[in-house]
Amino acid sequence: MVDRALSLLAAFTEEHRALGLAELSRRAGIPRSTTVRLAARLQDWGALERDERGRYVVGLRLFEIASLAPRSHGLREVALPYLEDLHEVTRQHVLLAVRDGSEALLVERLSSRGAVDIAYRVGGRLPLHDTGVGLVLLAEAPELIEEQCALLPAPEAKRLRRRVADTRRHGVAVFARPHPAPVSSVAAPVRDATGVVVAAVSVVVPAGRPRAYEQVVRATALAISRGMGAQRKEKGQ
Repeated sequence: MVDRALSLLAAFTEEHRALGLAELSRRAGIPRSTTVRLAARLQDWGALERDERGRYVVGLRLFEIASLAPRSHGLREVALPYLEDLHEVTRQHVLLAVRDGSEALLVERLSSRGAVDIAYRVGGRLPLHDTGVGLVLLAEAPELIEEQCALLPAPEAKRLRRRVADTRRHGVAVFARPHPAPVSSVAAPVRDATGVVVAAVSVVVPAGRPRAYEQVVRATALAISRGMGAQRKEKGQ
């Protein structure tokens, strides 16, 4: 029963935020009668709600519960003041992401009205191989690199290995993407008290001179890392 209830919740995606009963049943792969019963229970608990057309949508109770996740809550609490400073300086999109399996999960985003258009949203998932924050997180997960490369054509896989190597070497990822809008991102790792990379922070800017943002992104990531308990390494250590 729990698995079926989770299947109902998993039926909702970025492209399918509101679902009628029949579509919810079909996408979850659960009989209509069972869907009716489980959806009613989830609605009573607050995990589902109904919109003005009677379709099911994700309820606020899930947001309340998700906000307690330790990997995002403590991190966001520490990071937010520094992200706000970065946003104030750049007036561009500022992202904070963590790795969840083979994807990056966006846990915070600050944006300006005049910034370049992007589709990223808090709670959304980003590919590791195709984003600045993803490259930073992938560089710290060597077991995933070949897995990611296996999904790409040979030329793209070679390019990904080079990007990961550059990210490791320089401690920052600089990534450009021409579609759907030409943008560049600069990302740096956030470390915890043990030195493990727990997140990546980035600024997403119009294509042009992304390296002009390297220093401020590095400084932001370092400040968040110190807030997470990381110690600054002295030269030569």
